[in-house]
Amino acid sequence: MQALAAMPASVAASVRTVLTDIDDTLTTDGRLPAAAYAAMERLELAGIRVIPITGRPAGWCDHFVRMWPVRAVVGENGAFYFAYDRSAHRMKTHYWADEATRAADRLRLDEIRDRVLQEVPGTALASDQAYRVADLAIDFCEDVPALPEKAVNKIVQIFRDAGAEAKVSSIHVNGWFGDYDKLSMTRTLFERELGQTVEQALDSTLFIGDSPNDEPMFHFFPLSVGVANIQSQLHRIKHRPAYVASERGGEGFVEMAERLLAARRNR
Repeated sequence: MQALAAMPASVAASVRTVLTDIDDTLTTDGRLPAAAYAAMERLELAGIRVIPITGRPAGWCDHFVRMWPVRAVVGENGAFYFAYDRSAHRMKTHYWADEATRAADRLRLDEIRDRVLQEVPGTALASDQAYRVADLAIDFCEDVPALPEKAVNKIVQIFRDAGAEAKVSSIHVNGWFGDYDKLSMTRTLFERELGQTVEQALDSTLFIGDSPNDEPMFHFFPLSVGVANIQSQLHRIKHRPAYVASERGGEGFVEMAERLLAARRNR
C-alpha cells in the first residue's frame, strides 16, 4: 500500500465515481462526522457520484439513499441495491434473491443464529438485525464488549459449517445464503442504473473501505483506498488497497475527498 498522498494528480482528477464502505470508513467511532457528510456533498457538487457499498440493513439503506447526497446504495454486503429517482420521487430496488427465497433462507439463518448465541459467549444479534431482509449480522464489538479473534473465527466457522457465506466487518460477522458479495451487486448496479459495466468505468472509479468484507472491492478496483484503521485488519486481508489514508474513519474519507477535489481544481 502506498500513502494516499502518493496518488498521481492525473489519476485523482479522473475519478467520476466514489464507492465507499460506511462503518469505520465514513463513520468514526460509530458516528458520521459532519465533515464526512460535507465531503460527500462536495463530491456530488463537483460531479463525482458517491455510492455507499455497505453491510448495513435494508431499512437503513432506504434512509441513506433518500436523505444523503448519494446516487445509490448497495446493502447487506450485496443482497440488493436501492437507487432513488429524486425527480420522479421513486425508489428503484433490485434484490439478488426473490422474496420466497429470502423467506426460506431466513429459517436457515435462524438456526445459525441460535447456534452462534449458544456456542460463542458474549455475542449478540446486531442491533440493526430487525431491519435486514437477507442476512444475519452477529455483533462482536459494536454494542457488546469486543470479543477475541478466536471467537470471531468461531462465528465464521459456524456460518460456513451450515453452507452459508460469512464476511467479517469491523463490527459484525455477516452471513447469508447466496453466491453474491459487494462486488457482484455493484456490477449489477452499474449495468442497470449507470449504463455501463464496471470494467468500462475502472479508470474513473475509486473504492474506499476498511475491513475484510471490502476485500472483493480492493481486489477488483485498481484505484482503491483504505482508511488508516485498515491497519488493524490486514491479517485478515489478502488483497489490500492500493493506497492508504493517514487518517482513520470519516477523517480518512475526508482526506480522500480532498485529494480528488484538489486534483480537479489544479488540473
